[in-house]
Amino acid sequence: MNHNLAHMLINAARANPDQVAIFHGTDAYCTFSEFAGRSARCARGLREQLGLNTGDRVALVMKNSPQYVELLYGIWHAGLCAVPINAKLHPCEISHIVQDSGARVCFVSSTQDVLDTRTIAIESTEYRALFEVTGMPVANVDGDAIAWLFYTSGTTGKPKGAMLSHHNLAAMSRAYSSAVARISPGDSLIHAAPMSHGSGLYIVPHLAAGASQVVPLSGGFDVAELASLIAAHCRPSFFAAPTMLNRLVAHVRRTQADLSNLKVVVSGGAPLYIEDEVAALDCLGAKIAQIYGQGESPMTITAQSPDEIAAAYATGDLEVLSSVGRPLPEIEIRIADAEGHPLPEGEIGEVLVRGPTVMQGYWNNPPANAATLRNGWLHTGDVGWQDEHGQLTLKDRIKDVIISGGSNIYPREVEDTLLAHPAVSEVSVVGRSHPDWGEEVVAIVVPMAGAQLSKPELDQWCLDRIARFKRPKAYLVVEALPKNSTGKVVKTALRELLTRFGAQANTKTWHWSLAEQ
Repeated sequence: MNHNLAHMLINAARANPDQVAIFHGTDAYCTFSEFAGRSARCARGLREQLGLNTGDRVALVMKNSPQYVELLYGIWHAGLCAVPINAKLHPCEISHIVQDSGARVCFVSSTQDVLDTRTIAIESTEYRALFEVTGMPVANVDGDAIAWLFYTSGTTGKPKGAMLSHHNLAAMSRAYSSAVARISPGDSLIHAAPMSHGSGLYIVPHLAAGASQVVPLSGGFDVAELASLIAAHCRPSFFAAPTMLNRLVAHVRRTQADLSNLKVVVSGGAPLYIEDEVAALDCLGAKIAQIYGQGESPMTITAQSPDEIAAAYATGDLEVLSSVGRPLPEIEIRIADAEGHPLPEGEIGEVLVRGPTVMQGYWNNPPANAATLRNGWLHTGDVGWQDEHGQLTLKDRIKDVIISGGSNIYPREVEDTLLAHPAVSEVSVVGRSHPDWGEEVVAIVVPMAGAQLSKPELDQWCLDRIARFKRPKAYLVVEALPKNSTGKVVKTALRELLTRFGAQANTKTWHWSLAEQ
């Protein structure tokens, strides 16, 4: 049996041949019938013109665009593996992922080179030539074949490729459609968030059900543009980090924009705080869903549908509103102790997951597989508890991940960057609460003896080596880091210190000594 995800597009095209499959803004890019044809021709172009073979990896370093969608399905149609990469990453970070994945070709939004890998810009004649052939049949692939190599980061901060198979993404689609929001032909999905991550995964269930993909002209998130697209399209949904949702609510309150035809906003990627959830419900109505997932089990660990959230809101059930919902169909979760043993209901422990959405493992990384996939369970690194109704409430993260604007920032990566500075002796990076972004990055730095450090100097050092959104927003220069008896930095003490310093730390480098404790 052929388990290729591309069959979903073919089936949708047969059922809805003349419906617009992809919009660019409000302009039609192609119908479902045209999209299926372009996917088949792209697949042959990838195979014959670029010489790619079954299982080869194809990197996508692109802003959101109609071409992103057609490339994704062309890659799958050809039996290849997509490697979507956040285009906002630093070139060094992009290069690492391309090298690690072994991608043979990289598609980019504009003319730029990525390592020694063959690079094709989507506006080039070379790209257009891929479609100037006859289509090929859908490649026959096993359900466990890797469809999407989803690069995430672990405790070391180095990107790891979560291997998501055709079976994984099909199971993800079933779970979303049955438990989060049922999708109907003629619905639309707006891609305001990056297709390289959550928003791209949402293409699969929506396209399979006959929903149109709407790509903003900006290629990303612009709140006024998003509001206008919601008003212009039929029963639109979109995935949003809480920061995006908060900005949309503020825009609607300020402009009185009419978003009455909005179907659902799915919030994910970071905690949705109760006050923000209530504000969104007050402003948008019963149209908010929430999901909890991660790259290793995308989109589908637990979820709350709009109806569930609305019911909790109506009764003032803050416990339900503060949770991330119940496990999705086909998914099991366990709250476990440090040895992986199940804990009684109501006790706090690590969240473990198993089911058909859980990744096949990390690409070429046996040590990470051994640490994360144990005895049939995915160890998420998140801490939480379940109530008697199965509702999961997350309490903290074992890994000190900083989530800013829905993007994961790993302290170790920022620390390693700063430690390479010749005037930095030691550094520890922590997250600090931020009203818009959820958290922001702060670096606590110990300088070399006699060295002077400034924010502009450290900013430029980071900007030359890592993505802008990972750069610390403030620096605290100290004479020593607080450590326990084993020499480990006590990050709780650092967070308390940041709370004490408060607003004065917003825009400058400031100093503190052990004598001030």
